[in-house]
Amino acid sequence: MQAYICTACGTQYPPSAAPAERCAICQDERQFVPVAGQGWTTLERLRIGHLNAYREHEPQLIGIGTQPVFAIGQRALLIVTPEGNVLWDCISLLDAATITLVKALGGLKAIAISHPHFYTTMEEWAGAFDAPVYLNAADRKWIVRSHSRLKFWDGPTHELAPGITLIRCGGHFAGGSALHWAQGAAGRGVLLSADMATVNMDRKSFTFMRSYPNMIPLSAAQVQAIAAALAPFAFDRVYSHFFDRVIETGAKEILMNSVARYVAALQGAYETN
Repeated sequence: MQAYICTACGTQYPPSAAPAERCAICQDERQFVPVAGQGWTTLERLRIGHLNAYREHEPQLIGIGTQPVFAIGQRALLIVTPEGNVLWDCISLLDAATITLVKALGGLKAIAISHPHFYTTMEEWAGAFDAPVYLNAADRKWIVRSHSRLKFWDGPTHELAPGITLIRCGGHFAGGSALHWAQGAAGRGVLLSADMATVNMDRKSFTFMRSYPNMIPLSAAQVQAIAAALAPFAFDRVYSHFFDRVIETGAKEILMNSVARYVAALQGAYETN
């Protein structure tokens, strides 16, 4: 029996004699089935041709991403604190080097995941570090492999540790969340936004989508709700879901300006040259 992993989105399914015919995540309008069709792999196979790479984005914040890129290609973020370490989002590959590194840094107090596209192999990560996995209750139906370490949170926010707060944004998914780290950016505050608010390629603006690969926009009300959810939190820097999607400073003002631009475009008031 193998726990098969979808090669398009990286989601791991329960052990079975053969892979499923379809991936429920990829059948949804926010994701897609590749032209070549549904593909599957296993963690054992993935470890043969891939490895995890690491980047210290700033003191106490380490990015973990798979090379060469697998599935969606996001990277996880490890926040190292005296009160315990938190892993934000998951990637499919969990290898021996990653386990050794994270344990050497003190293990994990908690794992928190922004939305179902990044659930990936969360059971493997939870088991390796004996850590609970925090998911927003609104996205419970997207779990394809349930396990005993799942912890569901509800409401607008949930504090994981002092200065580390989960924020429900909605939009991309009903329970789509960001993480606020008050001590980040030398105390100016950091937001880990995943793709609830995606840093654009110019690293000077944000975008907001229901589906990124299929380019399905959000409504003005949904984007304004994201802004309202994040407004109470102070942050100067934002890390989105890829290694290079970072706004180093002035990120909150840039976010609010991006929301205003998005809403103006939907209302037909955005001027072009």
